[in-house]
Amino acid sequence: MAVELCLLLLLLFCGSTVSEVQPIYKPPPGTLDFGFVPAKTYDTGAYHEPGPIGILFKIVHAFLYLVQPNPFPQDLIRKVAQQKFGNTQGDYQKPENVVLTLQAIYYEIGFIVSAALGLLFILLLPLVGLCFCMCRCCDNCGGEMHQRQKKNADCQRSCFATFLFVASLIISIGVLCAYAANQHLTSQVRGAKKLVNSNFKDLKVFLNDTPAQIDYLVSQYNTTKDKALSDLNNVGPLLGSRVQEQLGKEVRPALDAALTMAGAIRETKEALENVSVSVEVLQEGTERLHANLTDVKMHLSNTLNDSACSAAQAASTCNIIRNSLNQLNINANFSGLPGVSSQLAKVNDVLKIDLSSLVQKGYAAFNDTPDLVVNQTKNILSAVPYIKNVLESIGSNISSFTKTLPVQKILADLTIYLTQSEAYVQDYFPLVEQYDFYRWLGCLILCCMVVLIVVFYYLGLLCGTCGYDKHASPTTRGCISNTGGNFLMAGVGFSFLFSWVLMIVVVLTFVTGGNVEKLVCEPFEDKTLFKVLDTPYLLNQQWKNYLSGMLFKNPNINLTFEKVYSDCKENKGIYTSLHLEHLFNINEFLNISMYTEDVALRIEHIQINLSKIILLDEIGKENLLNFSSSGIDGINFGAYLTEINKSVTKVDLLSFANDLEARADQLPKGALENALKGHANNIRMIHNQQVVPLEQAMSTLNQSIRLLKRTSSELMVKVKNVISAVNAAQLLINNNASLVIVQETKKYMDTIVGYFEQYIDWVKESIAMEVAACKPIANVIDTAVDIFLCSYVTDSVNTFWFGLGGSSIFLIPAIIFAVKLSKYYRRMDTEDVYDDSSVSGTWHFTL
Repeated sequence: MAVELCLLLLLLFCGSTVSEVQPIYKPPPGTLDFGFVPAKTYDTGAYHEPGPIGILFKIVHAFLYLVQPNPFPQDLIRKVAQQKFGNTQGDYQKPENVVLTLQAIYYEIGFIVSAALGLLFILLLPLVGLCFCMCRCCDNCGGEMHQRQKKNADCQRSCFATFLFVASLIISIGVLCAYAANQHLTSQVRGAKKLVNSNFKDLKVFLNDTPAQIDYLVSQYNTTKDKALSDLNNVGPLLGSRVQEQLGKEVRPALDAALTMAGAIRETKEALENVSVSVEVLQEGTERLHANLTDVKMHLSNTLNDSACSAAQAASTCNIIRNSLNQLNINANFSGLPGVSSQLAKVNDVLKIDLSSLVQKGYAAFNDTPDLVVNQTKNILSAVPYIKNVLESIGSNISSFTKTLPVQKILADLTIYLTQSEAYVQDYFPLVEQYDFYRWLGCLILCCMVVLIVVFYYLGLLCGTCGYDKHASPTTRGCISNTGGNFLMAGVGFSFLFSWVLMIVVVLTFVTGGNVEKLVCEPFEDKTLFKVLDTPYLLNQQWKNYLSGMLFKNPNINLTFEKVYSDCKENKGIYTSLHLEHLFNINEFLNISMYTEDVALRIEHIQINLSKIILLDEIGKENLLNFSSSGIDGINFGAYLTEINKSVTKVDLLSFANDLEARADQLPKGALENALKGHANNIRMIHNQQVVPLEQAMSTLNQSIRLLKRTSSELMVKVKNVISAVNAAQLLINNNASLVIVQETKKYMDTIVGYFEQYIDWVKESIAMEVAACKPIANVIDTAVDIFLCSYVTDSVNTFWFGLGGSSIFLIPAIIFAVKLSKYYRRMDTEDVYDDSSVSGTWHFTL
């Protein structure tokens, strides 16, 4: 039935998936959004956390590693599986078969030795018990009710009691481990129903969601079709924008340079006007300043010629002031600077033509490129109905093909089979629970056997220790002490009765559970088991690859159990996991190249003429040439900058006035001091009213001259470069625009065709990774093998025999110590008595 299920799943998805996972297509700028393939979340978490008992599981795994440290025998299993045994009588005696047998024994040597020891335990312990009983019946082996007095009797009794207690404690721990494993297995079996139902639910979701996912993939073709038709209906604006963007890489920088030059012309006019006005202001201002400074010097000289300066206290100060009068003079001379009126007149003539307006007309003409393309692509719009019919036919073909596939029938059959399987499991699960109850009860009885023995030992230790009186002789020991000894002997008796039964169960579960762990669980965890199953010609001597031979009847296809399991574990689509492209190739189904070629041919017939676009007419170019010959490059900038860099006066008038006032304060109080301070205030007034405005005019002149100098630097070259750039852009539009249009038309065509390529690649990627994601199949395998067989059953069984086996082994020292210790607790029939009147060193027996 499992093979049939795989075949049905194969038929289900062969018609709705892709052949192989192609590299993800990098779409053109028009990227489509197909959304997300509808998918539900699977509930089953194929992972088991054992909880606190996991510590015991790890201890058992470590013990099994000690017993069987050899790695998984892949080669040995392959050879054994491929070797024929039993066909003839002498098969087992063939050398190669003998070698395989020896290799198997070598691998299983740990289990063989351990099982042999267990069998020896099973055979010898009942025999030893029988001999022990017969020996005691003959008053030997401790059966004689007589105890010899020894000096170290108390020490021996304490040691025997301690050793017996330790052995009993270890036995108790072992039986607790066995009981915990027994309970864990039962609880997990009872809880397995929920896990099984979860797996069935996920499988139903797996089947029920697949048609919706297929319908979603088919429906998203409309997204592609609508986007392509939308772009075709807007071919003019879209293609025009593309052409404009490409041409703009040359056109816009040229127009920007021309517009910048138009701004430079206006700035040049303003600078020339500023120079003309500033020079006039400076010439008039320096003349007036010179006259005022001359008057100040004359009045100061008259004041210094006063008789008051002849006095001894004022003579030196007056002489210093008189010697500094030569500094009161202008420093910059602007009267000799050349004028700029001729240059200004030429620039004004240039500005009579509005160059900025001409450049803006060029911008406007270039910005009309999309409209020109719209007017010249009307023939494409006439082909849109035909292209629409082509696209509709593609969609109809896709829909009709998916409808011809027997998806619904296959799904219905699979659903019925899945429902029947679920009902079968539900019907037989109570029977499994019932058998598990019998197993639980049997294991509990085995644990109770050990518990009974341990209880006798504990009671014997308790009664013997509490009732022991060191002053009492062996024949006069109390009832409690005697009862303790009897309990110990009862424990010994039950140990002989039960131990061999316990060891039989331990050996059987040890050999079975240990080998399942080593040969199934561990290789399943590291996927080594799948590598063995994938061995060529192993499961079928005629097939190289068993899985592909079973599914496709073609064993040469490289389809392995390991790859399928790994892909499903990663929740990939079943198409990718099972390589269903060998049954159905979606590339042939989604081959729309014939349609896209037809669409491309119709788009390639676009003819567009952009010669009507004029970026800058001849008037504008002549205007630029007139500006370059305006003569601003002939201005003597050196003469201007020489005078501008000078100060207005030879000395700072404010500093001179402050110094004059300070020297006046050094003179005696009187008319001379007041007169000098009046002259100082007059000098300050001249600075504020005349020098400061002159400095502002010099600053304006400085900025304007420097602007003109920058503008005039290689002006002719700059203008020619601008004109050359405009001419080159115009030449591109007139002569080479057709090449740009062809390139952009091809890109536009690639965009349209790219929508369908995006759709195809999206379908392939979605089916490979999302449609019919086979995680539930991997979950079923994990649930059956990793969780149920290994985690639930094998780990619990191994822990059970580990605990029970440890308890059984420690029954042997417990028997020895219990027999030895019971001699010190039981009441004896005879004892040794030392008589002082007799010869020293002799003992008498007293009844």
